[in-house]
Amino acid sequence: MAQKQILPASITIFGAKGDLTWRKLIPALYNLYIDHHLPQKFHIFCVDFLTVDNAAYLEWLLTGVNDFSRTGRADAAKWTEFSKHITYVQGDFMKKETYDALKDNIQRYEKAENIRGIRMFYFAVAPRFIEVIADALCNRKLCNREKLDRIIVEKPFGTNLNSARKLNRYLNKRFEAKQIYHIDHYLGKEMVQNILAFRFANYVFEPLWNNKFIENIQISVAESVSVGKRGGYYDASGALRDMIQNHLLQLLCIIAMDCPKAYEAEAIRDAKIKVLKNVRIYNTEEVFRNVVRGQYAAGTVEGQPRVAYRQEEQVKPDSTTDTFVAARFFIDSPRWKGVPFFLRTGKNMTKQSTTIMIQFKDTPHKIFKDDINPNRLIISIQPELEIGLVFEGKVPGLHMKLLPMEMDFMYKDAYIQSLPEAYEALLLDVLDGDATQFMRDDQIEWAWKVVMPMIDAWEKNPKKQLQFYESGTWGPAAANALLKPYAKEWFRLNHEPAAEMTPAAEKAQTVAAT
Repeated sequence: MAQKQILPASITIFGAKGDLTWRKLIPALYNLYIDHHLPQKFHIFCVDFLTVDNAAYLEWLLTGVNDFSRTGRADAAKWTEFSKHITYVQGDFMKKETYDALKDNIQRYEKAENIRGIRMFYFAVAPRFIEVIADALCNRKLCNREKLDRIIVEKPFGTNLNSARKLNRYLNKRFEAKQIYHIDHYLGKEMVQNILAFRFANYVFEPLWNNKFIENIQISVAESVSVGKRGGYYDASGALRDMIQNHLLQLLCIIAMDCPKAYEAEAIRDAKIKVLKNVRIYNTEEVFRNVVRGQYAAGTVEGQPRVAYRQEEQVKPDSTTDTFVAARFFIDSPRWKGVPFFLRTGKNMTKQSTTIMIQFKDTPHKIFKDDINPNRLIISIQPELEIGLVFEGKVPGLHMKLLPMEMDFMYKDAYIQSLPEAYEALLLDVLDGDATQFMRDDQIEWAWKVVMPMIDAWEKNPKKQLQFYESGTWGPAAANALLKPYAKEWFRLNHEPAAEMTPAAEKAQTVAAT
């Protein structure tokens, strides 16, 4: 990550006592600092309503760096120097005095440096505070220079199409489009960024990247975690809003997009929006034919017992919220017409895993009787970072016998350096004014347009076809049925365990919610 920024930067984090700041943002900024990617002159202003001593706050931040930084425990001397750049600003987001105090702090810093530098404002807050903070930044002219000032808005960006559209209009009235960075941390992941290089810098694959040669594509994001203490938020959201609408549709866009005119933010975002505009929009009947929703029951994940979703904290005892979604999408463009894209995500599944599997069409003229395995390109985003190509090869010996083999590229074998976390890459991009890996407002709205028929169908029929799956499995059996006739089950890497269902679980997931 080459450092381009030379101006001083004031970085403001709203929600300074939140989990995101503690686990991700400060560790990311610390790593950028020790790797010499931040400007020489910078300051971080951490804003939250809790009253806390600055020294105690820094101690708390240090525990987050020690626990979650990719570089391990912080070096004492480096942390001491880094922490001198952090100031805690106590204040209620709803009160003007908070922004007056923040403005005084920023202007005092800029006056000391004798230059008006970059101002970056990170909204690590609940969605209800986005408009309040945006309005205050605008009214107090804290973020009023198009070329210097930026805001970063976390998901969820709206709860449906109308709310997302309203929020877009609200922000666009107060800031220029180039100042607004809608962040999706998946776009900062090393392997996700590598997909663009893999596709468009290697001509051997691009001519095959279409419906003439590709049979189907699977994109799967399996989570082994439960909703935990996020039940209050999650019960009003669900897997469709929380994962499909943003992360998985982002991956679909990267896999399906045409080659952009240049490696430049607007060209890449234009290519992505073109994909979303061609995704087939379902009616209610088609939703129930092409989408499976599930909810986890009690079970065991990695040897630990898990309660059913309905027994989680702040979850309604009769909730029909989806914790699992599998969907079959079609992109009605000349490149992809007729190719199904299967997207799947769920919580409390067997293993944490994010994979993309591109299955090529079968050999048109078979001359070998055991030529039965199609070529597959496998991209593993987590936990392993790898790209593999499965092909048929001859087994050594006197007879012609074929077996599938794999050409494999793994980051851990090719590189010895520690890879940057997603937030490190994205925060640096914002400081550099590079919006390539961020969503544009029209892309957000089109993603909502794709999923709105599903949201509407489930709201009108809350119990219809809701499947239950045992925690610690790969989801309901109906998700496998969705793949027919292309496959019997979802693709798994060789090192991913199979999850056998108990008879009780198999029976349970055929029963609709009551």
